[in-house]
Amino acid sequence: MDYFKKLPESVRSPSGLEWILLKKIPRIFLITAFVPCAVILSLYLWNDVLNAEQLKIVFQCLGVLFSIWFFIGALTIGCILVILMKGPAYVADPYELPTENESLENNTKL
Repeated sequence: MDYFKKLPESVRSPSGLEWILLKKIPRIFLITAFVPCAVILSLYLWNDVLNAEQLKIVFQCLGVLFSIWFFIGALTIGCILVILMKGPAYVADPYELPTENESLENNTKL
């Protein structure tokens, strides 16, 4: 059985911004994650005990870091979906509809 049967008339769309963006995502991830991590690391290395204001900064940096991770993850999933959608079209095996009572199908009164 052929699971991936291409539609004969399907045409692949040319690639665009999605491949450029997908190749840059690791670099974007590292650069944007470096800034909050550097702030947190500097607070922990240069202070023996963190006061409330410094802990607030640490938690805000963690919030920014996780927000960046979720945004980049959504961006990656979006790029992958666009790449899959621009590919060739596939067709599934035909599904024969069951025969039903024709008197019910021809009845137009509801």
